[in-house]
Amino acid sequence: MFPEPTIKRAYAFFDGQNLFYAARESFGYTYPNYDPLALARTVCQLQGWILAQTCFYTGIPEQNDDPKWNYFWTSKLASLGKRGVRPFSRYLRYRNQRIKLPDGKTFTFLTKQEKGIDVRLALDVVRAALRREYDVALIFSQDQDLSEVADEIREIANDQGHWIKIACAFPASPTYKNTRGINSTDWIRIDRATYDACLDPNDYKPKASP
Repeated sequence: MFPEPTIKRAYAFFDGQNLFYAARESFGYTYPNYDPLALARTVCQLQGWILAQTCFYTGIPEQNDDPKWNYFWTSKLASLGKRGVRPFSRYLRYRNQRIKLPDGKTFTFLTKQEKGIDVRLALDVVRAALRREYDVALIFSQDQDLSEVADEIREIANDQGHWIKIACAFPASPTYKNTRGINSTDWIRIDRATYDACLDPNDYKPKASP
């Protein structure tokens, strides 16, 4: 076991959509009203870590596909960037999905998908570990695909002789059925009071035309 540093530098990595859906199921919010920087600072303060960097990742629709949400995310990401957060976004992709109904008929509908967001997040977590930029990787997501990243970080820590903790933070409430964080990480549950203390006061929704 490698020596645990007295001062622990933390990098926060946000999967924006994953966090939103968890907050919606946990607390009933209908849009991404959280402030990533405030959440990262609060969780780090509670754990006794020093927040060194916050990175935020999300898919966004193109302006022609969904002007309202394109405006919302473009504005929110710009605001985060001005506050020192590293934002990363890609346009959503669309595909037809078919499901078989109980009566045997097939129903086809259009679905939105994020492409490359989780890959970019995983690459950045690994890259920052290789550069020894943090002692704690704090991931705001419950995506189990990231458990492989946690295993990789431990291999890097062993190779470097560097103490590293991988933590996963996510909303939790009696109404949210997904009670598991990312495998192979330390789980940090965010309750309603903590989440509500970190709401974004800015309104990024487009203003209605007169």
